[in-house]
Amino acid sequence: MTTDSARDLAIQIEAQQDLYFFTRYMFKERRGYKWKHNWHHREVCDALMRVYNGEIKRLIINIPPRYSKTEIAVINFMAWALGKNPDCEFIHISYSAMLAANNAFQTRNLVQEESYKKVFPDLKLRDDSKAKDNWRTADGGVCYATGTGGTITGFGAGKMREGFGGCIIIDDPHKADEASSKTIREGVIDWFQNTLESRTNSPDTPIIVIMQRLHEEDLAGWLLGDRKDGEPIAGGNGEIWEHICLSAIQDDGSALWPAKHNIQKLTLMEKAAPYVFAGQYRQRPAPPAGGFFKPDEIEIVDALPAGILKKTRAWDLASSEGEGAYTAGVGMASASDGYTYIFGVEREQLGPENVNKRIKSTADLDGTTVTIRLPQDPGQAGKSQVKSFTKLLAGYNVVALPVSGDKVTRAQPFAAQVNVGNVRMLRGDWNKDFKDELRNFPNGKYKDQVDAAADAFNDLYEGFTPFFPKMGFAR
Repeated sequence: MTTDSARDLAIQIEAQQDLYFFTRYMFKERRGYKWKHNWHHREVCDALMRVYNGEIKRLIINIPPRYSKTEIAVINFMAWALGKNPDCEFIHISYSAMLAANNAFQTRNLVQEESYKKVFPDLKLRDDSKAKDNWRTADGGVCYATGTGGTITGFGAGKMREGFGGCIIIDDPHKADEASSKTIREGVIDWFQNTLESRTNSPDTPIIVIMQRLHEEDLAGWLLGDRKDGEPIAGGNGEIWEHICLSAIQDDGSALWPAKHNIQKLTLMEKAAPYVFAGQYRQRPAPPAGGFFKPDEIEIVDALPAGILKKTRAWDLASSEGEGAYTAGVGMASASDGYTYIFGVEREQLGPENVNKRIKSTADLDGTTVTIRLPQDPGQAGKSQVKSFTKLLAGYNVVALPVSGDKVTRAQPFAAQVNVGNVRMLRGDWNKDFKDELRNFPNGKYKDQVDAAADAFNDLYEGFTPFFPKMGFAR
């Protein structure tokens, strides 16, 4: 055996067994120079190999754009898996049908490269398999590509057998400039539930979602659900997903891929577009220091000052027990030192009866010196609700006003004072949740505390222009 043939055999064995090695090898062979690989590429490849080996059935990888996600998780993974199992059946999804078709076409081109055939000599395409978005192997393997919202009639992913038989790979299901639309986000999620999930040929067919985060309620956020004590729980589709989250700026302040973006470049990018950077590069759909609100400017204190001028607790109401939106009551006070103080937050998912009980019990604890501000829904139902609350809260100062304007507009006066350090809060176990909601606003999943806080602030200062320590006047 010659030295070259021994080398080729060693490469073949290594590339067949290791997706990371295969990816580096194919890059060098196709482009003629070495890939500037990084540790996160190894981590992505290892996760994908765990999918292939049956150790992971549901995988989400959040990763910045242009960090090799499509090349590894779509093109190379499908080519590598088809080389090992030529009858694999793949469905590939992206926000654009054209983009998905192009990825499928690149995979088709890759498996016909001479360098690929040295690794997987047995893979052959069907002679009539010419379409970019739907091509097949001679052994019955399939690569079908479409966009989110597209039809998948007649196609399925995976095999009813032991071992890997293909999977669904979703790469960027949301278009970045459309992710702020609730209608479009929910359309993607509905399509995932009602169309895509049913295209698995076996309960063991894996689903991979690889994307940059764009909103707290994007597909990845919905699938992941909330975390309880840091531990994963079943997300929106009722399953627990393995999650790999790769931030361009690591927790220790270093760059994820210095050869791509050093920390100085990343810092400039973040300053230039904090909202974009937070989701797409940090995988947090709000800037770490806050965008609309800067909650780290809120000083936590242990007691209210002596010169309290007025106290208000405003409520944002919901009506679903144990699910959905929260009922929130934010207590806020103005003081003679010019600062606004948040003295307490009540927040829970409550049904109508328990909403009434919570408002009444909180009023009893707050005392009659605290104004109670309630939102009044339009129409006769809103008037009837106000009458009911007024009767329930007899002896208290109750103010019920219709809600006007959008949430962002209503929150602006409060946000302006938060952001310059004119708002303080009493220390309490509610502090973190309150600041987190401010940090994520308006892209967060919940806005109940923000709505209530905005109403409380507006109630405190409605009708006059108070002096604040910084920035002079609020209005």
